Amino acid sequence: MADGVTDLAARVSEVVGDRAAEWDRAGLLPVEVRHALATEGLLCPQTPARYGGLGLNSRDAGELTAHAGSLCSSVRSVMTSQQMVAGSVERLGDEEQRARYLPRLAGGEIAAAAFSEPGAGSDLSAMATTIRAEGDTVVVDGRKTWITTSVYADLLLVFGRFGDAAAAVVIPADAPGVTVDRIPDPLGCRAAGHADLVFDGVRVPVDAVLGGTGLPLPLLVTAALTHGRMSVAWGCVGILRSCLAEATRHARTREQFGVPIGRHQLVARHLAETYTAERIATHACEHASDRWDAGSPDMVAATVLAKHVSAAQAVSGSYAALQVLASAGARDGHAVARAHRDARLMEIIEGSSEMCTLILADHVLATAG
Repeated sequence: MADGVTDLAARVSEVVGDRAAEWDRAGLLPVEVRHALATEGLLCPQTPARYGGLGLNSRDAGELTAHAGSLCSSVRSVMTSQQMVAGSVERLGDEEQRARYLPRLAGGEIAAAAFSEPGAGSDLSAMATTIRAEGDTVVVDGRKTWITTSVYADLLLVFGRFGDAAAAVVIPADAPGVTVDRIPDPLGCRAAGHADLVFDGVRVPVDAVLGGTGLPLPLLVTAALTHGRMSVAWGCVGILRSCLAEATRHARTREQFGVPIGRHQLVARHLAETYTAERIATHACEHASDRWDAGSPDMVAATVLAKHVSAAQAVSGSYAALQVLASAGARDGHAVARAHRDARLMEIIEGSSEMCTLILADHVLATAG
């Protein structure tokens, strides 16, 4: 980890401390925690410095994300949402929109990206939310479901149908016609502020539509999801690092049959499996970030691969770590118990494992020899 990133990671550690279990049980990130991370640009570290951001490359931002994920997956989830919105504004917005929104996202305001709908999850082409122009405004109607961070959000980036194309529009979360219905007791990332959203005749200026006109839906989706998938992938690395540290500590100090349990071969196997999972996920993420930073044509496929591999490894690695800790790790709020739940959710969000498999298969069919 580069020196500057080490300092940023230390700041995240200072803000988060050892309170992740408390937040997980309460299902809430305190406002002072959200404010500290947001105002210091830690939620969207890749936002360019000219807009007030930290300007990190993908590799360094990934290491910072992994560190946050090792401490608290709910904090990492908020980082993922913020980076999805900031990345979409940077890629899809015009210069005036970048200058308007990015300093706000790097300087204290929190944002959520609203994709999924009751009838459009993996199949985003079934999206039913509409964005229609009326004079110098647009009107948004529709429903979104399971939108991470939206309970805390100041801004919502909403994706929907726009005439014969699609659009992404920035909406203040407190705009008239917006309803935020918090999801109680989610399986994982319990403090990440998941909610269902309703937009009933929500009216905002037409210049809140990124790019100003309708764009192809695949372009909109790819712009946001690539940022989200990279963040989730690195977050899974963090989950695995936390699991490995907890399992190793326990295996060194817990004794059975007169020796530390790590000396028993079957327990040692679980440690090796967790370590292997962490290494596989880390290398997949490093490869994807290197492709990202190089502007490689296979950046999107590498990111999907990193997300797919890292999520699967987080599930298997957290399972192995839980076997090592046994009842010691089975308490609600324990780092490994949280990791086990959070990891399972990583195989669903930002493209399920099944969808990632199909995307990768299409990539192979299109590019292989």
